[in-house]
Amino acid sequence: MSDQNRLMEGLVEEALPGGNFKVRLSDDSVILAYLAGKMRLYHIRVVPGDRVLVEMSPYDKARGRLVRRR
Repeated sequence: MSDQNRLMEGLVEEALPGGNFKVRLSDDSVILAYLAGKMRLYHIRVVPGDRVLVEMSPYDKARGRLVRRR
């Protein structure tokens, strides 16, 4: 993982179509996140209420990708 990306913990608030999710981060901001490739490949189910680890985009602070369900 590069130095530009950072991991944050969050809580899934809403499941949206296309594998997208609204996630409330630990700093109380809400972002739009999508499933990472391995989670999609292995059909890891993510539902509202799950705690997740989000890799934040270095360019857009309102988007990220779900890399792990905790």
